[in-house]
Amino acid sequence: MSAVNALIFDEVMRNVSEVADVFAADGAARLERQSLDRADFDRLADAGLIRTGLPVNRGGLWQGSRANVRDYVALYRRLAGADPSVALVSTMHPLVLAFWLQPDCDGTFASSAWRAQCDRYFSLVESGCWFGTIASEPGSAGDLMATRASARLSSSGCYLMSGLKHMGSGSGVTSFMLTVARPDGEEIPDVFVMDTREQKWDGSTGTQLLGEWDGIGMAATQSHAFRFEEVAVERYAEPGCAIAQAPFVLPFGQTIFAAVTVGILDMAMRLVDERLGPKSAELRPLEQIEWTKAANGYWTVKAALEQMIVSIEQDDDALLNSCRGKWVIAETAEAVMASLAKAVGGRAFSRSLPLAQWGQDVRALGFLRPPWALAQDQLFELGLPPAV
Repeated sequence: MSAVNALIFDEVMRNVSEVADVFAADGAARLERQSLDRADFDRLADAGLIRTGLPVNRGGLWQGSRANVRDYVALYRRLAGADPSVALVSTMHPLVLAFWLQPDCDGTFASSAWRAQCDRYFSLVESGCWFGTIASEPGSAGDLMATRASARLSSSGCYLMSGLKHMGSGSGVTSFMLTVARPDGEEIPDVFVMDTREQKWDGSTGTQLLGEWDGIGMAATQSHAFRFEEVAVERYAEPGCAIAQAPFVLPFGQTIFAAVTVGILDMAMRLVDERLGPKSAELRPLEQIEWTKAANGYWTVKAALEQMIVSIEQDDDALLNSCRGKWVIAETAEAVMASLAKAVGGRAFSRSLPLAQWGQDVRALGFLRPPWALAQDQLFELGLPPAV
């Protein structure tokens, strides 16, 4: 990272930490939330977090996934300790834009159409627009290549998408959403971007809300489900090339998603340490054992996250290691939260403590990109069982 960019990151980190402190002070009320507050994202934009989706030559933080992954992990891990739902939704912003940022940084594409699309999207970010994703579909098991959504090219040259989509994290807060559809006459799906700023959810503009997110975990992410009928979408400016970027973009995405899980554990461990530490000499054997198990699991989770980061930084089997890390962190984090609950006792399930909600948040994150079944498929395809 350049010295100038390091200064910019330090400024953004300070600002985001200050916002996180404000969020944390309102923690009890936030635990009850079932929806997002746009004011939170305005505050985070003012703090500079929105600049995770801008290249350095436009005042942003992005220099490439290898250069940025450690800093981005630090930002989202810090924010997740204050509000996991807000943190998760905001991670989608650089992940979506990485499909343009990474090739732009690498000089992969040089066509005028590509350049114009990049410039337009970066200008939208500069104006305060957040980007999100609504690519998953019912029945796809999280496999984006199994999309049933279609995109037809109209006589005006605009693509019109139709299909069912869910897990639209940040619905109503984000201005643009990345999605996947199969262009008519083509076998391989492609990436499209939808302008959601003027979309009504009653079907009158082609977008119909089928179900509001009612999750027990990550409850305030607004990961709603929609039916789209011939909604205007813009295709990736290098047709057929977006999917080829996935092996470079997905390790980065899985790592910052994992940072949200670890951020929750940071706060959970701190809370339990504060409660049990002063009376450690009085703890019963079960409490001692479970607290120790939680500490060991927390150590494992942090080590796995570090390995994910290093793999990207060193370009060392990043896709395989990010898949492994995601699995280990998701599985171990759930066990850590269970052990912390046993160490604290029945009060862990009282609404006066956030442990029960954090436990559900961690479990919900285990299903995040890729969900469990698809994650296992990918691990076997990428190298499991390991060679002896």
